[in-house]
Amino acid sequence: MKCSPWWAACCVLALTSALAQSPVFKITPLRPVEELRKEALATQPPHEEGDFLKPDLAELVRLDQTIKLDIRYATANNFLGTPVYTQARAFLQRPAAEALVRASQELRPLGYGLIIHDGYRPWYITRIFWDATPDNLKIFVADPKAGSKHNRGCAIDLSLYDLKTGTEVTMPSGYDEMTERAYANYTGGTEEERSRRSILRHAMEKQGFQVNPTEWWHFDYKDWKQYPILNRPFEALGN
Repeated sequence: MKCSPWWAACCVLALTSALAQSPVFKITPLRPVEELRKEALATQPPHEEGDFLKPDLAELVRLDQTIKLDIRYATANNFLGTPVYTQARAFLQRPAAEALVRASQELRPLGYGLIIHDGYRPWYITRIFWDATPDNLKIFVADPKAGSKHNRGCAIDLSLYDLKTGTEVTMPSGYDEMTERAYANYTGGTEEERSRRSILRHAMEKQGFQVNPTEWWHFDYKDWKQYPILNRPFEALGN
């Protein structure tokens, strides 16, 4: 999802009580997701001008077996409360994927592995998110007219897990939590949580990723502008 400034989140009064019980912010889709899916699949992404690199999406778990997946949009544990992806898979453009593997390798001696929540996102999914979301909450989702860095295969949502226990670590906020706690420079939470967030950020930035200031888990690869908006479903990317 796309976060917005804290002042905008404050005007959504229902958010406070929802987040007190769960780190997963949920809405009621304006229309059934399956109905929106059919419409989105019948719509074309925006036309783009420019010389783009040829897409080469690499599946992350094939490059590094220590990478774990928790693809929330393939489950009901997401802001729409229903599965949106048809497969729980994660891809990035190959240079970004190889940079991610290097970050993963640097984290292992520290006792951490990477757990992926989202990577490449077909454009039609962005259209579903937009059409499902009420107007007063559209500040939280990417406009399909412009597409997103996820659509270009150059954005990744991720966290750390403990290599000894296999358990995802705690951070200052939960994934997709739309509060001030999600800020990359949020000073609250415990010292341990902030330290782990810094370890993740350092490893990612060293390999050419940039953190989203309002989402500690979201990183964009440096060359994202060189890739076009893509709309290939996961099923078309092979097994």
